[in-house]
Amino acid sequence: MGKYKRRILLAVDGSDQAFEAVRYVGHLFPPNRMEVVLFHVLTKIPESFWDIESNPTFRHQLAPVTVWATQQQTAMQEFMEKSRQLFVKQGVPEEAVSIKSQERQVGIARDIAREAQKDYDSVVVGRWGVSKLKDLVWGSIANKLVAHLIHIPLCVVGGAPESGKILVALDTSEEAMRTVDYLGTMVDGTDLKVTLFHVIRRFDLGSQRYEASLSLHKEWEGEVKKEFLEAERSTEAVFQKAAGHLEKAGVEVDRISTKILTGVASRAKAIVEEAKNGGYGTIVFGRRGLSRVEEFFMGRVSSKVMQLAQEMAVWVVS
Repeated sequence: MGKYKRRILLAVDGSDQAFEAVRYVGHLFPPNRMEVVLFHVLTKIPESFWDIESNPTFRHQLAPVTVWATQQQTAMQEFMEKSRQLFVKQGVPEEAVSIKSQERQVGIARDIAREAQKDYDSVVVGRWGVSKLKDLVWGSIANKLVAHLIHIPLCVVGGAPESGKILVALDTSEEAMRTVDYLGTMVDGTDLKVTLFHVIRRFDLGSQRYEASLSLHKEWEGEVKKEFLEAERSTEAVFQKAAGHLEKAGVEVDRISTKILTGVASRAKAIVEEAKNGGYGTIVFGRRGLSRVEEFFMGRVSSKVMQLAQEMAVWVVS
């Protein structure tokens, strides 16, 4: 068992969903093996608003806004302290939980991304905001963070996910092992169960013309079956290597399982349905791009998983 200590940037906005993210982190990692920074970006009242102070006609509007700003600041301070106490009660040393607030500089997502560059191992945010209207804003922030944080693992927490079972969506790329290695640092020292999962899409010919052709050339069916078998063999080899990495990281072999699903139309939908049906609270997958430029964005499957898994914690590992 290793002694890797994780430094986590937990970006919060004071919402119920943000507190669920706090709960999730508190249950996911061993309390003596994490350092948490509760981070909040304050949204200042635009400077132009204060111009009304010089205008007697609008001066009466200043007081309510000032009161609102004070209330928001007080509520956020209470939220931060409540979150800090939760970690302390979970057994995290008091000196390992800190609070940091700063005024908005560039934009909430970019400010979080800038802070994340300061030697953090991962960033965690809630999926939604403090209201239905802010859901759109904070949801957009989570999506922007996926784009900005191309070198740091990001977790977006939706709903109130249970942290006991983790579904790891793997492919046969080189990036897959980086995902597994990071996962090893997550689950080492815990009793979490891990399932390595791979989806093989069905062979879709795309048109009736090709289907008719297939009926005339039955040997194509044999070729398709061979392709499936070869894909399964390649995946089994990846699973074996991945399990070895996890065991080396300190994960007991009886906590590791594997599953291959073949013949599905949508990889993303299959991953999310497997997570729902199997009672998984967490999905982990790696970021993939077709080029260095496109590493700024997520692959289509990853993006769709993030969209569909709204009541789970989704980790995007770079």
